[in-house]
Amino acid sequence: MGENSVRYKYQTIEIENEDIHLRTLKDTQQFYDKNNVAENLGISSATWPIFGVLWPSSEVLANYLFNYDLEDKRILEVGCGIGLTSLVLNRLNANITATDYHPEAEKFLDINTKLNEDVDIPFIRASWEDDFTEELGKFDLIVGSDLLYERDHVELLSNFINAHATQNCKVILVNPNRGHQAKFNKEMEDFGFSLNALDAKDFDFTSEDYKGKIFKFSR
Repeated sequence: MGENSVRYKYQTIEIENEDIHLRTLKDTQQFYDKNNVAENLGISSATWPIFGVLWPSSEVLANYLFNYDLEDKRILEVGCGIGLTSLVLNRLNANITATDYHPEAEKFLDINTKLNEDVDIPFIRASWEDDFTEELGKFDLIVGSDLLYERDHVELLSNFINAHATQNCKVILVNPNRGHQAKFNKEMEDFGFSLNALDAKDFDFTSEDYKGKIFKFSR
């Protein structure tokens, strides 16, 4: 499938009183990997489109953070995918940096930032296995959604977060009910973080069929 054959979907997501316009992949059947860039990064044709669609957990995270205290915080979205949360925080003039491993994530983020007529969002393509400590630096708030869908993500993600967290960092992750969360919580505890888990269905912005929690880590 060539790039011109990839199908897109345009939609507007309402986050409180803000409209965020998105161009996403039409569905998870899309695929385009010119020069095998993604394949060389270990991204298969089956997992290639996952970054480019809107997932329920990202909507929960974006809604939750809309009224969060963002002032004077350097914020990192980990595994941003289509970048809804980064786009919302950017609209709120927060100091947001986005990162993802997928080679197309930055392009989609730039397109959607322009679609919303907002300022550019700093982006760094990074693997959780890479040492980007100096390039990325440290953050006061680290956020992400639906990141623990592989067993090896537990150690990789917790190590990556710890490497880029200030001593008093807050971490907010929204995840559906997956089997790797308890192990991840233990890894974060070992790094000195305490946990407060909130049931997402207790918030009025969450659909009734969403099964997941908002995990708030602090130290």
